[in-house]
Amino acid sequence: MTHPALIKMLQKYDLSNSNSSYDALREILQEIVLLGLYDAGFFKHAAFYGGTALRILHNLPRFSEDLDFSLLQSNSEFNLKPYEEAIISSLKAFGFDVTIEIKEKNNSSAIASAFVKGNTIEHLININAPKDITNKIHRDQAVKIKLEVDTNPPLEFETANIIRLTPRPFSINAFTLPSLYAGKMHAILCRAWSTRPKGRDWYDLVWYIANDIELDSNHLKARLAQSCKYLEENNIQIPSELSKEIIKNLLLQRMESLDVEKAKNDVQPFIRDIREIELWSKEFFIAIIENIKVK
Repeated sequence: MTHPALIKMLQKYDLSNSNSSYDALREILQEIVLLGLYDAGFFKHAAFYGGTALRILHNLPRFSEDLDFSLLQSNSEFNLKPYEEAIISSLKAFGFDVTIEIKEKNNSSAIASAFVKGNTIEHLININAPKDITNKIHRDQAVKIKLEVDTNPPLEFETANIIRLTPRPFSINAFTLPSLYAGKMHAILCRAWSTRPKGRDWYDLVWYIANDIELDSNHLKARLAQSCKYLEENNIQIPSELSKEIIKNLLLQRMESLDVEKAKNDVQPFIRDIREIELWSKEFFIAIIENIKVK
């Protein structure tokens, strides 16, 4: 029998096809993982950030894959093992059987990571996905959620506790919207694209601009100072003050190598309305970055 909290959570999802059912399942599992982390006291030491934080906490209209966190203070000894039992216990309470694989962190990496894994069909049945959907999925297909924790984060970010009422009341310590925006801007300016630009970054940029969010320039500066391969490779100096004009110019330089069609292809599986990206072009992005707000 499906847990009553899951029935309530499922009301906002479309379960009419396998892709949307899988997205719904993954997001519900993400929220229960967050609950397990809260129960284990994780948010006393870390904050939630990234695209999934924007999706779950601020209703970004695209799905996101990973759960990203930042420690509040650097700690090279941090690992996720103490939180494993709480995550498994929380998921089990709502009818989900999972395993957790904690990746061994090497000394050169600042990222502690783990994978939560479960059987897709069993879990879709648990959320009452239609039989014609579950019948199309391979019986061994796994649903996976990746957790990543930055153990040596650039600081100068701001956080706030956000209350969630489902699957039961709990709170999440998360980056504020301006600090989330700074993290996204860092990704846009610094992420290695190769031949696959991450359209999800540009989609999120449009969302921040459309919602008049102010960018946290102090946190962006701390992130750029810690790492930015693109700026290093192009001998671009990080200015002492990150004004709107300077950020715009950095974006314009980054945009020169942007393949817009590939960016659209990247984000398309994560959105429901393709019309959202119909206007995308370099001219479109040049026009909208005039509306960036910086604090």
